[in-house]
Amino acid sequence: MAVITVTRALLAGLLAGVGASACCYIPAVLIALGRGSSAWVLALSKVSPYRPALAGLTLLCLGLALTRLYLVPPCVVNGSAVQRRALVRQRQWFWWTTTLLLVLLAAPWFAPLLR
Repeated sequence: MAVITVTRALLAGLLAGVGASACCYIPAVLIALGRGSSAWVLALSKVSPYRPALAGLTLLCLGLALTRLYLVPPCVVNGSAVQRRALVRQRQWFWWTTTLLLVLLAAPWFAPLLR
């Protein structure tokens, strides 16, 4: 059985967050790059029914990473004593990733205000 580490939880959360916001950000990026067409936008709009499930999965992965970083002693997570420097770096990555994902997840609510 695979052990769920902080890195795996963050990567899973990042992938789920990008999937949850695919219907909102990817068409805008494609159009800005000159590669967008209505076919791409229509294809990516089919992802929107799965958005709540992917957002929930994102928040679940972030919660798991949070508990691994702050509530579980470091020696229990990795099986050996973790250096303080590595733990600080993991916590920094966690907060950067969390900020990015919350901005991605909140975009559909704030997009109408930008018009």
